[in-house]
Amino acid sequence: NQALFSILGTTYGGDGRTTFALPDLRGRAAIHAGTGPGLTPRILGQRAGSETNILIENQLPSHNHGLTIPVSDEDPSADEPNGNVLAAGSFYTGSPAAGQFYGSGLVTGNTGANNPINNMQPFQVVNYIICLFGIFPSRN
Repeated sequence: NQALFSILGTTYGGDGRTTFALPDLRGRAAIHAGTGPGLTPRILGQRAGSETNILIENQLPSHNHGLTIPVSDEDPSADEPNGNVLAAGSFYTGSPAAGQFYGSGLVTGNTGANNPINNMQPFQVVNYIICLFGIFPSRN
């Protein structure tokens, strides 16, 4: 279609001699070209965005965790402390409760830095309406 090619050219793909492409929105949202306050410019035909993001430690909110380590009341030389940590008898506090004791409370160090992540879904910048008949659009 010569009229459609003369309007789109190779904006959406093709070699410009024998082929040209239409916008391919499979798995993508359509957005309009242009700029706006606080927004990055979007150019006609541009494809970007991501279906998934892998967060790194610096993108997590700054936080820490409380930590309690269960210890076994078995002899420190026991081979299997039933999923608990073996500790010397002087580490135990209080009276035995069902054969388990807990060590002192701990807090992990802070991690995370609240850095932003790009969370833009896959998109392609398009003209929403393409007219083939009528007044030919100006090239500026």
